[in-house]
Amino acid sequence: MTPKTRKQLKERHKQVLEVIQEYRAKHGYAPSYREICARTDITSTSMVNYYLEQLEEMGYIERSENISRSIKITGAAQEKVDRVLGNVKQAVQDISRSLTIPVVGRIVASAPIPIPETDFSLFDAESNIDIPESLIPFNVQKENLFALEVDGDSMIDAMVNDGDMIIMKPVQEAKNGEMVAVRFKDRNETTLKHFYHEGDRVRLQPANPTMDPIYVDSSTDIEVQGKVVLVIRQI
Repeated sequence: MTPKTRKQLKERHKQVLEVIQEYRAKHGYAPSYREICARTDITSTSMVNYYLEQLEEMGYIERSENISRSIKITGAAQEKVDRVLGNVKQAVQDISRSLTIPVVGRIVASAPIPIPETDFSLFDAESNIDIPESLIPFNVQKENLFALEVDGDSMIDAMVNDGDMIIMKPVQEAKNGEMVAVRFKDRNETTLKHFYHEGDRVRLQPANPTMDPIYVDSSTDIEVQGKVVLVIRQI
């Protein structure tokens, strides 16, 4: 019998299949209904039987009447089960895989203030933040990312609050609307703002209606040091 397609496998079905497959691989025989309960969040053996009946209907398993521990995944369904469970495990691995990102300093989300000559060097070399790799947008390269702690509330309408951590991608140019770290070359000050080209000048726009934008006569007067790819809220 081949797996039928009238019903879609739900998460609970996948949990039961995974328990059956792993238990049989380890012990050589099927788990009992109570063991399936213990390894999933199914609360009763009658509910286990309910899901097993559905899996049997769909052609994923076979059972022999009056023979305990006789559940087995059908040969015709094994390849599909492997694919389904493989996708589930890969998703778990992707979520659990973490990135260690250096916290290189602090950036103001207010009026620009002076920064040290070494740019973002307010934190020691051992300061890091670990985040799930899956949080980083898929189109962003994971290399050379760095983190900054936000000081100020000029970007609150962009959901960036005082004390939050922002993950930055190093860039030297910005597109309109991007949230970037900008350094003023003539006075070695830095700030976090939305970036806009307006003819010959640049507008650095706060996301706070109580604050005015900063206008720069020429883009050559500033240096874009990175753009925000993720905000880590501090609760």
